[in-house]
Amino acid sequence: MKTHGKKFRAAAGKVAADMQYAPKAALELVKNAAFAKFDETVEIAVRLGVDPRHADQVVRGTVVLPAGTGKPVRVLVIAVGDKAKEAEAAGADFVGTEFVQKIKDGWTEFDVMIATPDQMGQVGQLGRVLGPRGLMPNPKAGTVTFDVARAVKETKAGKIEFRVDKAGNVQAPIGKVSFSADALETNFSAFMDQIIRSKPAAAKGVYVKTVAVSSTMGPGVRIDTNPYR
Repeated sequence: MKTHGKKFRAAAGKVAADMQYAPKAALELVKNAAFAKFDETVEIAVRLGVDPRHADQVVRGTVVLPAGTGKPVRVLVIAVGDKAKEAEAAGADFVGTEFVQKIKDGWTEFDVMIATPDQMGQVGQLGRVLGPRGLMPNPKAGTVTFDVARAVKETKAGKIEFRVDKAGNVQAPIGKVSFSADALETNFSAFMDQIIRSKPAAAKGVYVKTVAVSSTMGPGVRIDTNPYR
């Protein structure tokens, strides 16, 4: 049976397992309990009262984290002409249709792909490569658009995508342990506000069942869900 190491057990000892905390208090605990030598990512996990097997109960969307993610994002834009120039001016790391062939040849050194609708015929050929990696542009995520400048700027500023999994859970990064508790709370609130706005009309009963935050290596800290019911 796998057991946790001494550092994890010491960190877990700082958290009352049977207690639900206010968001800021929980995030402060996450920061204090972090023990890794690297700047751990702070993550949120939300268990929703939905059945993702039904299309009308799938929860997905995007949110721009006000304090950013703390991680540099490499953005690739598939566009031509003026749209390509707009993407370059907005700060895209890679721009051009020549990257379609590069991806076919095995190159995937980017984090987000944005494409204009007129280029999706080419991008669609990359489904087998991009799909499993979660890199395929999608209109619902705002990554298939003619407004490439806005898409690039939002992505660079901290835009993340979320989607409920088969078990009804949504997980996402909301910052780094090095962030202040106030910055993490701001990102947490923005994420939860979007989760609430994304509630499917077909969802019945309690929508937000549990919420927990943790660092990459640290223990989970449960958050009081009463404000979200």
